[in-house]
Amino acid sequence: MRGMTRRAILATAALGGGAAGLARPARAEGGWPERTVVLVVPYAPGGSNDVVARLLAPKLQALLGQTIVVENRAGAGGAIGTAQVARSAPDGYTLLVSSASNHVMNPLVVPDQGYDVRQAFDGISMLVDVPLALTVANKLGVHDVPGLLALLKREPGKHSFASSGVGGSQHLAGELFRLRADVDIVHVPYRGGGPALNDLVAGQVSMGFLNLPTALPQAEAGKVTILAVAGEKRSALKPDLPTVAEAGVPGFAVRSWTALFAPHGTPPAVVQKLNAALREAMADPGLQARLRELGVEPDLSEPKALDAFVRDEFALWGPVIKAAHVTAQ
Repeated sequence: MRGMTRRAILATAALGGGAAGLARPARAEGGWPERTVVLVVPYAPGGSNDVVARLLAPKLQALLGQTIVVENRAGAGGAIGTAQVARSAPDGYTLLVSSASNHVMNPLVVPDQGYDVRQAFDGISMLVDVPLALTVANKLGVHDVPGLLALLKREPGKHSFASSGVGGSQHLAGELFRLRADVDIVHVPYRGGGPALNDLVAGQVSMGFLNLPTALPQAEAGKVTILAVAGEKRSALKPDLPTVAEAGVPGFAVRSWTALFAPHGTPPAVVQKLNAALREAMADPGLQARLRELGVEPDLSEPKALDAFVRDEFALWGPVIKAAHVTAQ
């Protein structure tokens, strides 16, 4: 792939049969599953999507009576693996463990991917939320959101926010904050949340919306300060932290989520069977405890509710991306 642009990689990933590849007839029978089911994670091993999939796989395997395999297909901001599942047969044997970044934000930043995820996939269930935390460098000397806003207003253009990369949830959370709070801050992208946090600890950047499980140990060690969480509600991991909206930025809410999808046209009976199996698996106290140890919060949904949520996410982030002039690198 060396020498190809990111846009070209995305276009190549979306081909594989073109529109016809998205319209193959479903072949799942009433006895589904009758063979191995593959959960495609469109990122490298070790990230939150991958960890959640690998924790769920043995539970689903026991409940469904067939082998469940997790397959990592990384590349192009998640577009390679997403395109693979989009063009798979809608028979319930190839599923996508997706996230806000690759399922909504990446398609908005790079729209010409050969298909529309809202039409190419059927939602099965939300799986977990990964709380984002508004985290600031200690050198700022601020301890709450009003104090941060006052500083940013006094010193426009002098402060920066870190993210794990262009077009992801951390980046767009920062852009939404900039727009909702009407402050002038500069985006500094990194190759992952770890390097972003390292420079925040060192004071090279002023702030960032980082994964709460990643930022919390550094905050507890006194190396950074967490001011608030980005979601619509407080996090069970740190319930004393207010939301950004509660703390002074009305209309601000960002969810960093992981969900399970099937190619469009997958038989409703298969989708419902998967949804029921996920609910049973997630009811296991041991699994719930393990997920919360990792800092992610179980959050299941009905299939149609997930489809509606994805449409709402496009409606939220489309204007933000346009107003912030976010483009593919």
